[in-house]
Amino acid sequence: MAKTRVAVLFGGASSEHDISLKSATFVIENIPKDKYDVICIGITKKGRWLYYPGDISAIATGEWERNPDCASAVLSPDPLHKGFITMENGEASVKNIDVVFPVLHGRNGEDGTVQGLLDLAKIPYVGCGLLASACCMDKAVTHTILDYNGIRTAKWRMLLEYEMNDLEARCEQIASELGYPLFIKPANSGSSIGVHRAENKQELLDGIREAFSHDEKVIVEECIVGRELEVAVFGYDAPFASFVGEISSCKEFYDFDAKYVLDGSQLSIPAELTLEKNREFQEVAVKAYKAMGCKGLSRVDFFLTEKDEIILNEINTMPGFTSISMYPKLMRHLGMKPAYLVDKLIEQALDSNDRAC
Repeated sequence: MAKTRVAVLFGGASSEHDISLKSATFVIENIPKDKYDVICIGITKKGRWLYYPGDISAIATGEWERNPDCASAVLSPDPLHKGFITMENGEASVKNIDVVFPVLHGRNGEDGTVQGLLDLAKIPYVGCGLLASACCMDKAVTHTILDYNGIRTAKWRMLLEYEMNDLEARCEQIASELGYPLFIKPANSGSSIGVHRAENKQELLDGIREAFSHDEKVIVEECIVGRELEVAVFGYDAPFASFVGEISSCKEFYDFDAKYVLDGSQLSIPAELTLEKNREFQEVAVKAYKAMGCKGLSRVDFFLTEKDEIILNEINTMPGFTSISMYPKLMRHLGMKPAYLVDKLIEQALDSNDRAC
């Protein structure tokens, strides 16, 4: 019986490029090789797509790009090709694909762009579709949908670029409505890139200006003081949630450095919660997952306040997949070892596509 051909996409023109390399290495290492043939497609920081036939160990370090056997690759939107057109030794050829695992974080990969291209090509893929990916990436849209569905989030305000013309007045208005301290976030950025805490008007002004260097839309949120908790959600028609995990950040808030650069942040699985509270988190996570139209997998991040209030922070449609990442750790706690988890993610992508055809 022929093996299923799975293409793993990694890298990307994103601020989370390097994390994607580590996540993809973990995924590739855990794809059951007796069942799948793996084709590696890397995307450089400048957005160039390359077929990579080399050693997997070179992906995480970034050395893969310098491999002389790399070849230009184009994902054909024509369903007739159902795969990648590569240019090797001056000749074009098509590498047919059965399914894609887009291990891409942040913009230009986790935001619906690649998902839309795969939809045009009629190639099944792991994870959320175009709309859910785009909505979860945009924090303002996420807030709007969750607010409508009665899922509590931090109080927030949105800023667009034209408001920079009268920024001081807008900042005064936001501060009077939400109060300090405040958090400033680019609306479309992952892993806390460009996120700042503001204790006063000047820090708010500076934080907003810096956030606009990452996106054309910025949100400002009230500061939520509480425990940082995360839930992994898995599935299509009948999604289910993991037990709750807890993060103890080595910094004041869990930013990019605390997640990926500095040592000291601790993960606790399961978190110290009553079974009743754990169940409440699971119910809210699945409700949010469905409200946003997610499928396949997502990690839902929360705060638990001193008043025992559950406040949803964000939803990640392609969460980190490294050996130290919360999503695979939470799923492992349920008994889904990495190889089994990766296999089931691919299987359900294929099954969902077959039923949709």
